[in-house]
Amino acid sequence: MGRAFEFRKERKFKRWGNMARVFTRLGKEITIAAKAGGPDPDSNPRLRTLIQSAKSENMPKENIERAIKRAVEKDHADYKEVVYEGYGPHGIAFLIETATDNPTRTVANIRSYFNKFGGSLGTSGSVDFMFERKCVFKVKSAAPVDLEELELELIDAGGEEVFQEEDEIIIYGSFESFGAIQKYLEENGFEIVSGGFERIPTTEPKKLTPEEKADLEKLIDRFENDDDVQNVYHLMDISE
Repeated sequence: MGRAFEFRKERKFKRWGNMARVFTRLGKEITIAAKAGGPDPDSNPRLRTLIQSAKSENMPKENIERAIKRAVEKDHADYKEVVYEGYGPHGIAFLIETATDNPTRTVANIRSYFNKFGGSLGTSGSVDFMFERKCVFKVKSAAPVDLEELELELIDAGGEEVFQEEDEIIIYGSFESFGAIQKYLEENGFEIVSGGFERIPTTEPKKLTPEEKADLEKLIDRFENDDDVQNVYHLMDISE
């Protein structure tokens, strides 16, 4: 198994605090995708996949439709995707992905969280090189699948790692290969449960004491409770 598998195995995927948080995050992603590629999922592959992701989280149909409608209404402010980089306590690198209609508010909040917990907001590029952005799909198949054969078939589409996780198949690929992998999956009868992007560390995570981890968890919680924050990545070793 490769680096993406190990990252996924060790990372503690914290569920968002409640369903409203899940729907808010997905709603923003749907709005951004509809704004960029049009509101028709038949002609917008990214939007089509996000709708599947929303359905897998039991997001109500009216919420999905409202998020798409927001993209075409002129009286709504546009969401901007902004990435912030910095260091938390004990020298742990952080990368925070946000979707915001008010970057001034968001950067002020992110800076205040870093400062409150003994960290500092960094400049663009200060942390980004420590992570590699990948696309990731969760899929199901009605028929048995040879994972090694599937991995070989996906190479030309940009696929890099394929592995089983309970009843789902997880596929990682290069960031640029999202569309090509999605096309392959749709044309070959796979049910796409979700599709999106993750950042995989390119450097070794830092081991901390239980007390130091507790300090980091407080900062992570503060980031994740901010409505503008979509994803939080860091280089703390979370393996037991």
